[in-house]
Amino acid sequence: QVQLVESGGGLVRAGGSLRLSCVASDRTFRRYFMGWFRQASGKEREFVAGIRLNGLTTYYVDNVKGRFTISRDNAKNTVYLQMNSLKPEDTAVYSCAASDGYSTSRLDYAYWGQGTQVTVSS
Repeated sequence: QVQLVESGGGLVRAGGSLRLSCVASDRTFRRYFMGWFRQASGKEREFVAGIRLNGLTTYYVDNVKGRFTISRDNAKNTVYLQMNSLKPEDTAVYSCAASDGYSTSRLDYAYWGQGTQVTVSS
């Protein structure tokens, strides 16, 4: 069972940047499709970005395309989410998750981190 720990959240002004990291507990990390999800207050958790095992194919929800970049370093058991041009509507708890294959549904992800808060002020 892989354990995931996120870091890098915080408070930033609109237009600013943050880089989230998610470290996995062991090398089984490289077997999983990795996703980032977010949940704003009072809303459902939504898929933000995902990346295949080899790191060459990525997926994004439309409203972050061109602003967010997901990447992974299998040697470090880590997946990243670089967030640029942040907007107040990006405010949410961001969580990384591991799945056996590509999916945008939170129901298909077996392993989750505890989440990290991102707050974007206007």
